[in-house]
Amino acid sequence: MSVADAIREKLTASFAPKELIVEDDSARHAGHSGARPGGETHFTVRLVTDAFEGVSRVERQRRVYAALAGEMRGRIHALSLTTLTPAEAWQEH
Repeated sequence: MSVADAIREKLTASFAPKELIVEDDSARHAGHSGARPGGETHFTVRLVTDAFEGVSRVERQRRVYAALAGEMRGRIHALSLTTLTPAEAWQEH
């Protein structure tokens, strides 16, 4: 299973997202610290879920990192997060 697929699977199981976008940004970081041949080290994630209602931005990120703890220990070098409630996502438009 690819790292992106593992991220999707774990975040879906943990948060029942309304929207989940996982982008592999590894190619943009080739040659940088933490980059590996073949990529799958740097990701951008947008997660919209009711589970974040009433939860601070810092706590949302802690919960995502906890859900991805196994991947964060070795497979993921960098993770950029956008964590929103559905109402916050709607306000963006």
